[in-house]
Formats: sequence, structure tokens, C-alpha cells
Amino acid sequence: MKLDITKVTPFVGLETINGYKTRAIEAQKTLEDGTCPGNDFLGWLHLPSSITPDFLAEVKATAQTLREECEAVVVAGIGGSYLGAKAVIEALSNSFGWLIQDGKNPTILFAGNNIGEDYLFELTEYLKGKKFGVINISKSGTTTETALAFRLLKKQCEEQRGKEVAKKVIVAITDAKRGAARTCADKEGYKSFIIPDNVGGRFSVLTPVGLLPIAVAGFDIDALVKGAQYMEKAPALAAEYAATRYALYAEGKKIEILANYQPKLHFIAEWWKQLYGESEGKDNKGIYPASVDLTTDLHSMGQWIQEGERSIFETVISVENPEHKLLFPSDEENLDGLNFLAGKRVDEVNKMAELGTQLAHVDGGVPNIRISIDRLDAYNLGQLIYFFELGCGLYCQLLGVNAFNQPGVEAYKKNMFALLGKPGYEAETEAIRKRLA
Repeated sequence: MKLDITKVTPFVGLETINGYKTRAIEAQKTLEDGTCPGNDFLGWLHLPSSITPDFLAEVKATAQTLREECEAVVVAGIGGSYLGAKAVIEALSNSFGWLIQDGKNPTILFAGNNIGEDYLFELTEYLKGKKFGVINISKSGTTTETALAFRLLKKQCEEQRGKEVAKKVIVAITDAKRGAARTCADKEGYKSFIIPDNVGGRFSVLTPVGLLPIAVAGFDIDALVKGAQYMEKAPALAAEYAATRYALYAEGKKIEILANYQPKLHFIAEWWKQLYGESEGKDNKGIYPASVDLTTDLHSMGQWIQEGERSIFETVISVENPEHKLLFPSDEENLDGLNFLAGKRVDEVNKMAELGTQLAHVDGGVPNIRISIDRLDAYNLGQLIYFFELGCGLYCQLLGVNAFNQPGVEAYKKNMFALLGKPGYEAETEAIRKRLA
């Protein structure tokens, strides 16, 4: 993996970035010795190197059971409890795998990340008559979105497959000792994995939260972990990324747009947005994380990026080598005037679109960071995941916020519970009713 900041230095001097990089390296020491805010959630920092072959074997054995017993597996979780797994699975899957359904791998579905009645109804309709299983991911077991979905899925699985089979194909990933999900797993006898107390949801891709669904989908979790282990030993890249972000933020660049030229990276960007948004958006501080899929969004958001308010910078994830080869064909009539591309690889056209866009955006006043990986495989994704995690932790130290809490997330929950009349919220219910009146 490579990081290129040469299209940033015309906007922020290299000397300034290097000064912040020195501070980022010092900030890593506060992570290492546990003296930073939120130090009880640093389990992710050396998680890759702590993963043992025996642990991976246990995850793969459980995944194999689900693969053998299920046509479909529903991952119930919200936020970090599903985004990391979905990001990796989408990145490694055939773009049209959901249509192919060749029977080699179960279909992976996601629920518990919204309260859409139509979504849940249509999911339960799809699952009718199917041999399906569930991976229920929740530390507490009381998160509204996930708990609601799990109630529906548990009931349907038991009715369709019988209680004994349901015990084999429902897996809980939850707290070691407490919470509704742990109580349910112990009572029903589900296979379970532990979410470590010291790893927050958005940093949990390399725990069973991410590893089990990825393995059920048929992908190489050994390679994913090895990629993360490599990046754990090479923290300088993440320090440089954190320093560059902070230097740009200090110069008034308040929005970071994560761009890609590979459609399979769409959910990597969604995972990244949660990781950074929930980590740094505190105390009226923080860069706003946005994303675009290019070249698609050049025909929509491209205008704003090129000529809108100059409060933005771009970080581009580039995949150097695609998995397949496709040549641009020649056409005798050449009505579209594109015969000059005949014989070229489609990826060459894509790369020139990337380079041309970068030059145009830089000329338009948009600093550009470029992250490149060799290919879109599990090993490189493991590198990318840990790089972004460490970069996030270091940047938040520079910013002076606790990267590992999310107090603002609770605000909507209190209002929702009050509006729904949850016991214990009577005073809040009355206050909101008066406010709405």
C-alpha cells in the first residue's frame, strides 16, 4: 500500500505536514501507553497481532457449519456491527453475485440497521421457505433496530426450521457476561463469540463481528488478518495520513471526500464514514467525512467538487491491478468517435479518468491525497482497514477529542423512547409532548 501527498503540498507545505507528523508519532505513544482519552477502548490497537490460528480456526469452523446448513445468512447489526463485514464482502464479491446464486456460497443479507417496515417485511417474505441462519451482533442486545430485527428473524427461523436446527444456525456475537443478547444465547444454547470489552463497534472488523460474516461469505480471513498485521508493524503511513488531514483541517478544509474508481469500494467508504464521523465529530470539531463513487459521481457531484466552496479536500483510493481483463472494442461505423480507444484495456481508460480528474480538481483548488493498493483482495483490504483505524486514532489525538466514545448518538434514542412511551421515560415523554404542542 502507498500514500501519495504530493498533490497536497502546493496547498500546505511539506514542512508543516512533517511537523504534524512528528506530533502524530508522539500521539501514538499515548495510544501505546494508554494515556489518551478513552484508553479503555484501545483493544483494536494490537488486535491483528493478537489473533491466533486457533481462534481463526474456530471462526472458520462455525462459518462452515452455516455454509453447509444455510442458503442465506442474515447478519443482524447496526453501525460497526455490520458496516465492516458488508464493506469487505461487497469489495470481494462478484458485482452480480446476488443474481448468480450458484449454490457455492450462501447469500449474505443484512438487517437490524434500520427500522424500515417495508424492508423488514420484504426480507421476511424473501426468507420464506428458505434454509436460513442468523448472526446476531449486539453487545447489549437492546439496540432497538437490531433487537427488533432479531425478534422477527428468531421467530421465523424457529418456525421454518424447528427449534433444534435453529440452535445450530443462529450465532450470537455479544458481550462475554452481560446483556440481553448474552442471556438469550446462553438460554437457547447458541454458539457464541465475544465482542471484546475494549474494542468499540467501529473498530471491530477484525473481531468475530467482521470475521465470521466474511468467512461465511467464503472469503479468506487469514489473508485479511495478515494484511492488518503487516500494517500494524508499519504505522508511519497512518501517521502521515493523520498529519496531512490535520494540516488541511487547520487551513480551513472542513470536508474530506473519499473517492474511488472501483464500484466495489462503495461500502468501504460507508464504513470509513462511520469510523471517522463517529470518532472525530465532537466538541464542535472535526472534518465532515463524505464520499463519491467515480467516475459515476463526476456527472453529479463533480460540478460541486470542481467549482463549489473551497472547504474540501479529496482522498482517492486507487486499485492498481483489476482482477479481470477487458479490451475496448473497435466499431466499424465509429458513431461515438471512440475508436481511438480500441484495443486499450478498460482499466487504462479508468486510470486516465482518475489522473485527469485529479489534475482538474487540484487546478480547481482541491488538495488530493492518493492511497493505492495493489489489488482488491483480502490481504490488501486488511492493510487498508488497519491503516484507516490507526490514522483515525492518531488524528483524533491531534484534534484533542476522545476518538472512542459517541455521546451524541444517545440524543435521538432518548427522544425516540420518550415518543414511544418506553417505561422510565415518563418525564421526557411529557416534556416532548408539550414541546410539540
